[in-house]
Amino acid sequence: MGTHLTERLDNISGKDLKSIISKISKIDEFKGFWKVGPVSDRQALGRLKRSIVVTSTGASTRIEGGHLSDKDVEKLLRGLRVSKKLTDRDSQEVAGYAEVLQTVFDSYRDIPFTEGVILQFHDQLLQYSEKDQKRKGKYKSAPNKVVAFDKAGGETILFNPTEPHLTPSEMRELIEWTKSQLQNRETHPLFVIANFIVEFLAIHPFHDGNGRLSRILTNLLLLHAEYTYMPYASLEKIIEDHKVEYYIALRTAQKDGKSPKAEIARWIHFFLDVMVRQIEGLQGFLRSAPKEALLSPNQQKTLTLLDKHDEISTKLIAARLKIPTVSAKQILNRLLELKLVKRVGMGRTTRYIKP
Repeated sequence: MGTHLTERLDNISGKDLKSIISKISKIDEFKGFWKVGPVSDRQALGRLKRSIVVTSTGASTRIEGGHLSDKDVEKLLRGLRVSKKLTDRDSQEVAGYAEVLQTVFDSYRDIPFTEGVILQFHDQLLQYSEKDQKRKGKYKSAPNKVVAFDKAGGETILFNPTEPHLTPSEMRELIEWTKSQLQNRETHPLFVIANFIVEFLAIHPFHDGNGRLSRILTNLLLLHAEYTYMPYASLEKIIEDHKVEYYIALRTAQKDGKSPKAEIARWIHFFLDVMVRQIEGLQGFLRSAPKEALLSPNQQKTLTLLDKHDEISTKLIAARLKIPTVSAKQILNRLLELKLVKRVGMGRTTRYIKP
């Protein structure tokens, strides 16, 4: 179970570990950047968030065999406000996923990571599925082997998940271990979350919806770990675009079952690569956004001061905005990066003017 994560990390080669640490540093650097609020245009963020719900919903259901395009998903979700009648399997899965993901994005601060929440999410995920009404929100009651089918219809067993009678206890153990690790921070949260996904899918606790629910829970855990940009770049879409790598990395990690010797490096690389690609997408959004949309309230106030004066200084900004000098310097450095101000002079005579 999750308690084997330390041994699994110890088995990672030095070269792999160096690469992994480099990726985590890049991700955490962007996490800090996003935390200070690089975008002040709430309307632009709201539009982006709504589009990501559509993109992520379409991608997550297509990973599991769905066929609806993003345009189909958007149209369906608009219609869902008027009518809750969904007759086909694809539409039922899309509607459930979108509602749960929207809940996570909007209310993650108030959603605890508990067994009850996971069962509730599963219930909501399958709420529109006619064939799952008796099984939604409940752990499996029969074995659910994971298989692959070839073109001729032949079946290959990929692995045998946890037996039904052991599922509740293994889920509780995994949830409690994950919660404690994220709280005590002895292990980096990205390792803990990546490990949770592998263990959750190895247990395969439900008859249906395990893959989709794993991606919902990934978003929730990352938001709890303060990766607050999750609603603005789709993890699911990146996974869909690299679906073959996704399954190979997962199967490699699951090959030795719950053994402490399980090979987890490939999965961690994949998980981190998805997050790096997510960041790169957001960086593209920031580059294309109007500069004014990237300003915090104090940065905007500083530009207003510049409109009233021929030049401004760090001391003037600190006094007028009633903020520490170091904060005033950070504001001016951000405006310099965006080329909205120009520095003249040096040292104590440094002033800032319109470019």
